[in-house]
Amino acid sequence: MGIKVWIQAARLRTLPLAFASIILGNFLAYSKGHFDIWVFSLALLTTLCYQILSNYANDYGDGVKGTDANRVGEARATASGLIPVTTMKRAVIIFTLLSILSGTLLSIYACRKLGWEYQLGFSLLGLFATWAAINYTMGDKAYGYAGLGDLFVLIFFGFVGVGGSYYIQTGQWTYDILLPASSLGLMAIAVLNLNNMRDREGDAKSGKRTLALRLGEKGAKAYHAFLLIIAFDASFLYNRLNPSSFWQNLYFLTVPLLILNLLKVLKANRPQDYEPLLKQMAITSLLFALLFGLGKII
Repeated sequence: MGIKVWIQAARLRTLPLAFASIILGNFLAYSKGHFDIWVFSLALLTTLCYQILSNYANDYGDGVKGTDANRVGEARATASGLIPVTTMKRAVIIFTLLSILSGTLLSIYACRKLGWEYQLGFSLLGLFATWAAINYTMGDKAYGYAGLGDLFVLIFFGFVGVGGSYYIQTGQWTYDILLPASSLGLMAIAVLNLNNMRDREGDAKSGKRTLALRLGEKGAKAYHAFLLIIAFDASFLYNRLNPSSFWQNLYFLTVPLLILNLLKVLKANRPQDYEPLLKQMAITSLLFALLFGLGKII
């Protein structure tokens, strides 16, 4: 069992999606004249810990439940026996501790001027994020198996990722920040929806009642279109409320990619058809965050 197996199980290709919300929140803060490189760095480190924790926990949770036994795409480490169950569980514990440590350090440093109440509040939010990373598939009451994954993705990849990053940089809160936060959150849900459309057959056999499974194939495709349209509209509305310059429209460059993704989703009829669309949607989300953020600071 070498390092390559652990890197594969960490699924580092999911990091662009995780980092996108942090990047966008920091770009928006920078556009308001606020930016601390250490806050940004600690936020990225904490997000890295959360994402690896989530991927290891998902590998363990789906592996012991048998959900990954007949999955489409790359083999999972626990289900395939590449990493023993007890060893993966220890990895989950280690990254739980690392996530708590990193999240606490971020909260203490970023909120040092706001007071201990804010430091405590953001530390508790970090504990909630750690819990969410673990309990998507782990445990008897894993919320991913109840079809609640989409809601938690919106909260953490959208509201907490973008809104939280903006707040700890600026020390200020405006409700319109929830618009670009919703954009990133909805795009992250689109990635999850593609994953769940791909895995519908296996999820049905293992009792994993994802929203894509509940909606059915046609319903899940319509839901995907809804997510992309509303994600774009939310950012468009934010720019209307907070006009800056012509460059704020840079994110329009992602429109062809979003349309291409949707057209391919509508044509997909086999589980393996969704696999390349997952990567494309994740990269498009990162590109959207970069272009939207850059457009606000140019």
